[in-house]
Amino acid sequence: MKSALLSIFAFLLSVSVFAQDYAIQQLENSPRHHEWVTIESNGRTLHNFVVYPETSEPAPVVIVIHENRGLNDWARSFADQLAGEGFIAVAPDLISNTLEGVEKTGDFETSDAARQAIYNLGPDFVTADLMNVLEYAKTIEAGNGSFAVAGFCWGGSQSFRFATNAGDAIDAAMVFYGTGPDAEEAYSNIQVPVYGFYGGDDQRVNSTIVGSENAMEKFGKTYQYEIYEGAGHAFMRRGDNPDAGSDDPNVIARNKSWDRLVTLLNDL
Repeated sequence: MKSALLSIFAFLLSVSVFAQDYAIQQLENSPRHHEWVTIESNGRTLHNFVVYPETSEPAPVVIVIHENRGLNDWARSFADQLAGEGFIAVAPDLISNTLEGVEKTGDFETSDAARQAIYNLGPDFVTADLMNVLEYAKTIEAGNGSFAVAGFCWGGSQSFRFATNAGDAIDAAMVFYGTGPDAEEAYSNIQVPVYGFYGGDDQRVNSTIVGSENAMEKFGKTYQYEIYEGAGHAFMRRGDNPDAGSDDPNVIARNKSWDRLVTLLNDL
């Protein structure tokens, strides 16, 4: 009996960790077109959540790179919200089919298991995935030929790193509370603007900003960032929760970042 109760508790904990009810509701109420697209990458099937805006004009394509818990409901909701602003969003599930018997992020038993799978990914493996996702993005007929990457936490670091590998195949990299490359020389390869979004109460990440700024300046690269006072790590997700008050620093940071992001993407 005790064993059964523990199993039920573990199951409920797993569900509660992955479920983000407000994000699910937002997705279910969205009028926009959602689809799952698969591509072959690194010898396995890579799943991508794609959302199209309701527009009569070709649109920029934004590759959304998820946090260190995988392509969860909030990451898909963010992609849908981007489409609501007129952009095509492509959100790859970078841990899809990286573990035998686990097809997508939502198939992991817990978010901790998903996180461990992400940390098992090699840097070059991730870059190859993102390059293949970009190649798919180029084939989207509704696109206008402009491409950006936007990533959060682990995904923010991957966005910065992808800028060092993608050359001029993208037009901008958006880094939300992610760290830049450790090796100074890597910054010399960046050919597009990098825009940073950071919470004031996130010193673990913010302590690396100066190093990135100095390297970008040394190689004549564009690196513009904003730090939002009082906001913590993951403020884009935390500030998206409708239960948070309007005076919550994470909500304020999320809203300011959102306005800035949309403006930057419209200027591509």
